[in-house]
Amino acid sequence: MKTLTHIADKLKAAMGLDMATVGASLIERVVRERMTALDIRDDSLYLSLLQTSGAELQALIELAVVPETWFFRDREAILAVARMARDRLAAQPTLPVRILSLPCSTGEEPYSLVMALVDAGVMPGQFVIDAYDIRTRSLEIAAAGVYGRNSFRGHDLAFRDRYFEELGQEWQLQPALREQVRFGAGNLLAPDFLRHAAPYDFILCRNVLIYFERDVQQRVVRLLESLMKPHAVIFVGPAEGGILLSPRMESVGIALAFGFRKRSTVRRATHAPAWAAQLLDRSVAPTTGTSPASAALPVRRPAPARPAAPAAVPVTPAQPAADLLERARQLADQGQFGPAGALCEQALQEQGPSASAFYLQGLIHDAEGDQALAQRCYRKALYLDPEHQPALLHLAALLQAQGDAAGAERMRLRAERLNSSREGAHG
Repeated sequence: MKTLTHIADKLKAAMGLDMATVGASLIERVVRERMTALDIRDDSLYLSLLQTSGAELQALIELAVVPETWFFRDREAILAVARMARDRLAAQPTLPVRILSLPCSTGEEPYSLVMALVDAGVMPGQFVIDAYDIRTRSLEIAAAGVYGRNSFRGHDLAFRDRYFEELGQEWQLQPALREQVRFGAGNLLAPDFLRHAAPYDFILCRNVLIYFERDVQQRVVRLLESLMKPHAVIFVGPAEGGILLSPRMESVGIALAFGFRKRSTVRRATHAPAWAAQLLDRSVAPTTGTSPASAALPVRRPAPARPAAPAAVPVTPAQPAADLLERARQLADQGQFGPAGALCEQALQEQGPSASAFYLQGLIHDAEGDQALAQRCYRKALYLDPEHQPALLHLAALLQAQGDAAGAERMRLRAERLNSSREGAHG
């Protein structure tokens, strides 16, 4: 299609979606689907329509954005927000906690936050969650709060019994919890998006920066920084930590949460409240939970900026592999990919091959933008553990980015079958 490049440029200008990142095959597929729906056979005619019709551009965006999320995805970040919010409210009980979920997709992330906050003892009137997405169909699903099996993954599904009502093969979130989230349509790249919004205590912008080129990433990060309170924390996806690290931003050091705050030199002008000091003291303690899962869409990750002169990693040969990998996860969360990779390699040499070590190596190579090595590590993890769902999903993302749609679909189907079988075993 001769006009595909022009259509891709239109999408990129509208929403930052880069054809080099998601692959030409995805964009061509959604364009063909829209042309078929409109009974248009001439590529140039469709391009002309796209350039003059905002409604058609939105329809194309609806197809180009493929939601891939579930409840308590990257659980550590969700639970970290709940802990921090509870502690902040203990020190400042009259000031509600403000939370932003962006993009919110079909609602699983903001609703997970609601459930985690309630479980942590935070009262409904003590927090506000704003959730935005560019895809209006996703917002309709979120508002209804009805979800199928694919939205419930992992072993711990006790929250579904507590907060959902069963509707045949689906589940609906209780109305009182749905009312805690304010959904709205929004485009991160729109000039007026949230320009005059009140600042937030916590911002979740996960698995979207990896779609964008470096200049767009920096533009979005500047927007997010402008929405932060002085001691706010931003949470990003597992492959996006290097994008946030800068002279202005630093990791909060919560393992596997991928949270960042303004550096102390930036925050020094404002006196740190007691609740913030308490959080900084406890943030170095490692948390436990599920491993990071795949990004929202299959993409080719851009190489993030590396932090300068990473510190040496004091490790003794006697450390168990589990301890080495836990330390490696913490370093990777802080953007110190070199030392993290070295610890993974040490664990493999001393304790032998393990799916956990190979998977973590894959995440590190993924974050560094080395697709070939990342794919090799994910395949090694799956050779040792064919039921390693996060590795399946990450490998699917890489295959899709390389144009192997059939291979990516096979990996996703394996992950879905695995999830269904686990639910059957627990249900």
